[in-house]
Amino acid sequence: MRDILVTLIVFASLPWIIRNPVNGVLMWIWISVMNPHTQSWGFATTFPFAQIIAVITLFSLSTSRAPKTLPASGITFALLAMLLWMNVTTLFAIFPAASQVQLAKVMKIMLMSLVTMVVIRSRQDVHRMIWVLAFSLGYYGVKGGIFTVREGGNFRVWGPIGTFIGGNNEIALALIIVIPLMRYLQLSTDKRWIKHGLTAAMLLSGMAALGTYSRGALLAIAAMIALMWLKSQKKLLGGMLILMCVPPALLFMPARWAERMDSIGDYQADTSAMGRINAWHMAYNLAKDRFFGGGFEIAEPSVFYLYAPNPAAVHAAHSIYFQALGEHGFIGLALYLLLGALTWRSAAWVVRHSRDETELQWAGDLARMIQASLIGFAVGGAFLSLLYFDVPYYLMAAIVALRALTEQHLAARKAEVIR
Repeated sequence: MRDILVTLIVFASLPWIIRNPVNGVLMWIWISVMNPHTQSWGFATTFPFAQIIAVITLFSLSTSRAPKTLPASGITFALLAMLLWMNVTTLFAIFPAASQVQLAKVMKIMLMSLVTMVVIRSRQDVHRMIWVLAFSLGYYGVKGGIFTVREGGNFRVWGPIGTFIGGNNEIALALIIVIPLMRYLQLSTDKRWIKHGLTAAMLLSGMAALGTYSRGALLAIAAMIALMWLKSQKKLLGGMLILMCVPPALLFMPARWAERMDSIGDYQADTSAMGRINAWHMAYNLAKDRFFGGGFEIAEPSVFYLYAPNPAAVHAAHSIYFQALGEHGFIGLALYLLLGALTWRSAAWVVRHSRDETELQWAGDLARMIQASLIGFAVGGAFLSLLYFDVPYYLMAAIVALRALTEQHLAARKAEVIR
């Protein structure tokens, strides 16, 4: 039944995608982020829904009268430079065949991220995209939160198998990213039932994140909550809500959860943590030795034999930063950090210039919440190999659109004053 439902939804959306490429981007985000086909058990699990949506979306974009150029933004230029550099580093990859295969996968993700930047231009488009992201990840947050509460936190929460967020650590970070987006949607509606529903979704998503037993997620959620509180215009109320919700949630979790979290301070005795540190040393040593890095797919024994302090402990990078460093060298890491810094600065610019504009309050609210999402990703991503996870790139596209819309509004206001 689920297979048929997902198939009907996708194919029913194709005429709407042809009519407007924005609909294609929204469908792509739903399929690629939520991966609804993984929740079925039949033919839909391997059916190429994403490829079909991507092809129809590109066709719609090519025939549409809408603008087809990337917005002139430092974010887009930095992203293009990073993608170009990835293609260059692949030419010098340690494992050319495997690197070429992974490059093709990454370029597909990045192509649709660029298409998102092209077509998401209006307030309505941005708002709809945030709703799709909130629904896609919130589904697992609500589901996982109910599971955690029902089972007393005694069993781990996992994401959809075979996806970016399939692991317990990965789904935890995804839920941390989506909670601030839910808060924006709550701020943007006057309907009480939607506000209450989003409150429940945020609380359950928080419980689900705790239920993953992810230590990195605990650090990320602390950073995310702290930034949300700092960005809040009602700090006293926000502080009271944090005190009312966070301690009871932590006390609810069982003793073995607390023991796992306590191991953060004793990482030297944890084989998983030491394995990650070994992989980080390997990435650093490799980048020092090879200007272009090692290319994609370098978590191999032969590479660790050459560059790791402990050659026997072969691990993936388990860090977006060391993943960029090991695969694409110091220039690749610098471009990735530049992309993040420009996104943060653009969000801050939107917050600053929308502060005294009633019509731009929504833009300021969303920019603040995206900053909270990104700080959670920046902290949690330090312990996960999620360099190519698509959700942060969609949030970058949202910031590009927010800045353009803010600039347009301020220019129109200035023109009125001159007249």
